[in-house]
Amino acid sequence: MAELINENLTLSEEERLKNRKRQDIKMQLPLHLMMAPSVILGLIFSIVPLFGIIIAFQKYSPAAGIFNSQFVDFYNFKRLFARADFSQALFNTVYIAVWKIVFTTVLSIVLALLLNEMVTKRGQKWIQTIVFLPYFLSWALIGSIFVEIFSVDGLANKLLLSINPNAEKIDFLARNEYFRTIIVGTDLWKNLGYQAVVFLASIATVDPSLYEAAKVDGANKWHQCIYITIPGIMTMIVLTSVLNIGNIMNAGFEQILVMYNPLVYETGDILDTMSYREAMVVGTDYSLSTAISLFKSIISCIFFVISYKLAHKINGYTIF
Repeated sequence: MAELINENLTLSEEERLKNRKRQDIKMQLPLHLMMAPSVILGLIFSIVPLFGIIIAFQKYSPAAGIFNSQFVDFYNFKRLFARADFSQALFNTVYIAVWKIVFTTVLSIVLALLLNEMVTKRGQKWIQTIVFLPYFLSWALIGSIFVEIFSVDGLANKLLLSINPNAEKIDFLARNEYFRTIIVGTDLWKNLGYQAVVFLASIATVDPSLYEAAKVDGANKWHQCIYITIPGIMTMIVLTSVLNIGNIMNAGFEQILVMYNPLVYETGDILDTMSYREAMVVGTDYSLSTAISLFKSIISCIFFVISYKLAHKINGYTIF
């Protein structure tokens, strides 16, 4: 008799669990239906095109197509690594990306802290709007503006001549010693405001009672910044750093494509521009171009995993 009662109880519990699952599905069904278009578009435009990676292992011919092109194993990667300009392009990519990440992250945190300490909120909003505005402009527009500014007859040379009338005009974007600095500086000008706003929003979530307690204990603004504000936004700093390090192989394709020229390939050519040039400018070597992109993606993935592990180990922070 007791066994029959236990079986009935077990069955009733299973039925309750099943009913609860059905209710959860009914409640969540509208949310899943709302997500469905985004998931479908993501599959079509992000997952399905990954099949094209196979071109990196083929001697691809547009006439033959992916399925009929000759499979050549790792031949395209051997060609890539044997190129004389590959190591320089790889170095340029990492060098430019690292300096962009360092300057943008550090200076955006400083700008956010300064904006947060402004007494007049009206002035804060004006400055915030001014520094944030360039983020919405495309590199096609910004690049063409800076090409004119740094040209031989541009604003930069006019300023130099106003300081020293005997100075020689400089074509900044045609000189290797200036090109990387201009690339990093213009990227900082465009993205500084956006990252500062992100950190400023994070600062707004810090508990105000902490500042009041610090004032009672005699802490000045510097101590409040070091011991309250920065630790309070450390999660956002770590998240931004993880995402930036994972993106370290992207040195800014659109920016460099608009602003560089053959005279500065030595310091300005990156993996993305090399890939574009091989597929669209020099010829139609789609296999080599795909191999470059695949190599870059694999290295980016490795960097992302490393940065994620470091963030978890140092700060105990996890995204997933």
